[in-house]
Amino acid sequence: MNNPVLFPFAFLYGIVIRIRNLLFNWRLLPSQQYEIPVICIGNLAVGGTGKTPLVDYLVHLLSKKYRIAVLSRGYKRKTSGFVLAAEHNTSSDIGDEACQLKKKYPLLIVAVDSNRRRGMKHLLALPEELKPQVVLLDDGFQHRYVKPSLSILVTDYNRMFYHDKLLPVGRLREPARSVSRADMIVVSKCPAYISRTECRKIEQEIAPGAKLPVFFTSISYQALKGVFPEVCNDYQIENIRKEDEILLITGIANPTPVIEEIKKYSDKVSVMSFSDHHQFRKKDIVAMQSVMSKMIGNRPLIICTEKDAARIRHNPFFPDAWKPYLYYLPIHVSFLFDRHEQFDNLIYSLINLCEQK
Repeated sequence: MNNPVLFPFAFLYGIVIRIRNLLFNWRLLPSQQYEIPVICIGNLAVGGTGKTPLVDYLVHLLSKKYRIAVLSRGYKRKTSGFVLAAEHNTSSDIGDEACQLKKKYPLLIVAVDSNRRRGMKHLLALPEELKPQVVLLDDGFQHRYVKPSLSILVTDYNRMFYHDKLLPVGRLREPARSVSRADMIVVSKCPAYISRTECRKIEQEIAPGAKLPVFFTSISYQALKGVFPEVCNDYQIENIRKEDEILLITGIANPTPVIEEIKKYSDKVSVMSFSDHHQFRKKDIVAMQSVMSKMIGNRPLIICTEKDAARIRHNPFFPDAWKPYLYYLPIHVSFLFDRHEQFDNLIYSLINLCEQK
């Protein structure tokens, strides 16, 4: 139930956000556009809505033809200003998501800067052979000082933005009507059984009368990968047996989907959930050891999410003895109703249009 004490704060917050948006709409605050395509992937709510898997999908799609850069804030990093990621950087240097992408795509240009316009300036000042041809602006919907070529708004099927309320009552960073700035909507984390009828209803609720393209996606899971691949081989999730003991560690905003996925395979899953972007400390390892000591098996699987793995790799507290059986579960975006080609073509069409200008 919503706390009525918080409603006045949400009202005041809403006024501030509306004034800020009006200043941008009236061009009293500057919004800079760029010669290269800039694709913004954002949302209206705080917390995990599925942006990073979509950024990953776009990187995989576009890097076949273009030199891609991902520019993000680098949430909860301990550095400041502009940082151009290198392979040795940790999540403390560049944030979880940026670290995750750089590890997965070593040749990808990854940069972080809370000032996105300054970040764009640094990226475009790179030598010609390194300068990006397309920039993906991760979580940039509210950063209006940069005007994207295309704005993709991601909303979680399990918590649609039009059913939510402004902070601090709900999770919205700006009013639901701000959806009008989006060029495309992606509804993430949909159940596999969702019907076309329900999708049409959602389309009408998202933007009544508008003709925004709306895509529906679900999460699919891939083979388990070693957090420390030098001592840990890939492991097919289907090979997990019902009697296998598993310690599942999560430090993400919404761990429910990954918990449900792992419990499909094993009846003996112990879950330890932490807050989003949690930095694992020695006391956490002690707590994990306590849970593992109660397991009958000599070597239970330890599974975390891909985002957690970015923090665990450089964490000094995880015992070396755990490394051979410490895995993460990669996720992949799947477009429902075989609409991935339509989505891909829209993205390529935008880039081609920008190149012709």
